Amino acid sequence: MHQSNPWQSYRQVATKTASPGQLVLMLFDGALRFLEQARAGFALDDPLEFNLTIHNNIQKAVAIVSELNYSLNMEAGGEFSATMRRLYDYMDRQLHEANQYKREDHLIDVSRRLGVIRDAWKEMLEKQGADFAPLTTLTAVG
Repeated sequence: MHQSNPWQSYRQVATKTASPGQLVLMLFDGALRFLEQARAGFALDDPLEFNLTIHNNIQKAVAIVSELNYSLNMEAGGEFSATMRRLYDYMDRQLHEANQYKREDHLIDVSRRLGVIRDAWKEMLEKQGADFAPLTTLTAVG
């Protein structure tokens, strides 16, 4: 009999029951987690493991940044959406260069910028009274 991973089940329930704002917060947390895992790859001695760890985790972060970028409502968001689009495009370029040239400084830059946006997003949700207590547990795992 196959036992399912309880954290995987928890994540599935959390994503199905989260508000749109909470889902965006989860995307930020996921991107930051993958960037940290990519940065950990720089400490690896085995060239294959080094390259695969960095590459695979950057690719996952790129996918999330792309999703954040393409989910912007350019019509309703006005100048703010245009600014965020430029920022996400910049991050995408930085991540591709980090992957191609194995530049950890690019990962640090993108992590810092995403962290600032993530914290501002979380603060906005808190001020709106959004209930996202389960997300604290979810992001601490994994």
